[in-house]
Amino acid sequence: MDRAKLDELIKTFFVCDKRQITQIFDELLSAMAAEEMLPPSTVMSRNYETAQANPEIHTLPGNLKDARDSIFPYFWGTDGWYSKLHLENVKGPANYASLVGVLACLLKNPNLCVDTYSQRSNELELKAITALANLVFYHTESPWGVFTMGGTVSNLYGGKIGIEKVLPGAMRSGLQGRRIAGVVSEAAHYSNATLAGWLGIGTENLHCVPTDRAISMRLDLLADKLDELYRAETLVAFVIATFGGTDASGIDDVAAIREIINQKSAQYGQPAPQLHVDAAVGWALCFLTEYHLHNNPFGLNDDSLPLVAEVQRQTQKLHHADSVTIDFHKMGWGHYPSSAFIVNRRADLEHLFRPKEQVPYFSEADYRRDPALFTLECSRPAIGPYSVMASLNGLGLVGCQMLVANALEMAHALKQRLDRLDCCKVLNAETVGPGVVWWVLPKGRNAKEIFDRVERGEVPADEWRHYAAEIHRLFNKREAMLDPAIDARLSFTNSMGYRPHGVNLPAWKAVFFNPKTDYAVIDQIVASIEEL
Repeated sequence: MDRAKLDELIKTFFVCDKRQITQIFDELLSAMAAEEMLPPSTVMSRNYETAQANPEIHTLPGNLKDARDSIFPYFWGTDGWYSKLHLENVKGPANYASLVGVLACLLKNPNLCVDTYSQRSNELELKAITALANLVFYHTESPWGVFTMGGTVSNLYGGKIGIEKVLPGAMRSGLQGRRIAGVVSEAAHYSNATLAGWLGIGTENLHCVPTDRAISMRLDLLADKLDELYRAETLVAFVIATFGGTDASGIDDVAAIREIINQKSAQYGQPAPQLHVDAAVGWALCFLTEYHLHNNPFGLNDDSLPLVAEVQRQTQKLHHADSVTIDFHKMGWGHYPSSAFIVNRRADLEHLFRPKEQVPYFSEADYRRDPALFTLECSRPAIGPYSVMASLNGLGLVGCQMLVANALEMAHALKQRLDRLDCCKVLNAETVGPGVVWWVLPKGRNAKEIFDRVERGEVPADEWRHYAAEIHRLFNKREAMLDPAIDARLSFTNSMGYRPHGVNLPAWKAVFFNPKTDYAVIDQIVASIEEL
């Protein structure tokens, strides 16, 4: 070994050169600041074949500027969603308090599996989980949980606990030939099908209950579905409620679902399913649980106060859940990945414990605190807790309330403006949340009358296909005509979650996640529709 060369390598990459690192980071920040002044970027050319054919690994050791140069074109070619015109989906800009937390995390690079690998970062995770649990469950005595790689994995944790509850020992012995089912709504996120497949119960055994006009699971049909499953001697492992759907902001009645699953499981002498709530998007509404409606400290307009009252009515039902998924990287405006799986009662995690014999190199692990003894992952980054605690304590509860209330006001304002146009029909007028889904039909058509006919089942299939094609054609026309400097970027969904008579309803979609989005953006959305 050439010791001199090795020492130079160590000095360059394993000794902190504060001046050079801060200079490079300053360059990246300058590029990002310039991007913030620009409208949403168009999708740059994607040269996947070239990327695969030319991986470009340097042969000889270089320096930190070589590292910068190798990634900068891709950094510049990635939109940070800082523009107020970004309304496409449930993604917004990360806040800079989160950036402070994430940078601190990356400097130490802890692994949250055991104290040995994470030290006080493990303690920070417990602190962050408890803070979020107190928000979501409102009053809870023994919460616990972990940060995961995303909402899909958090939902998977809830499903797995449910399997262990209804079929004890499945972790060790498998499903033993038993038919096991899960239940969600038709508006539930597709990740539920993913977890059904990965957990081995099969996507065919994931049952979707239709929703009502408010995009909320129909309780009568949930009861009927449970009757059907139990009579067929099927074990129902979990019911996953949606709290703030990705498309239309639908909210399932968590308290009523709890009552139904308890009553039906007792009636058939079966263990109660795990009631898991996928609140990846809607959890942030819990910031408004204690907003004082009478004093109205933010001066919310008269139209917004009923929205907050409805939010409070729904959030206070979350304490009926066994577990919940939250994505702080959505309406927490944190950095990816900041998803968390949280149980209302710590004892539920015992269903996931593995014996220490399976992890001999974690001989020091302690069941009271070390997640490696029950987590799916062994290596878990600490970005989540660092992002959460930096954001919550930087923005403060009042700051978070302001951001969420603003998102509700913006979404409601767009709904009101669209409702005045005969050619438009807002499809989620009865929901509260940051998302708006609607139809745009050609001028001269009455979209509201057509919707009423669809609900009554009076529109023949051929006629409906014509209307659906018009809705999509006009969306594409606006996309082709939009001025990137002033027109908001919207998205399109093929099915917004409400299916009257089994008809998938396509829709235009806007999600108010960016706090910079203002009424001028809404004015221009309406103007762009009127110009079609």
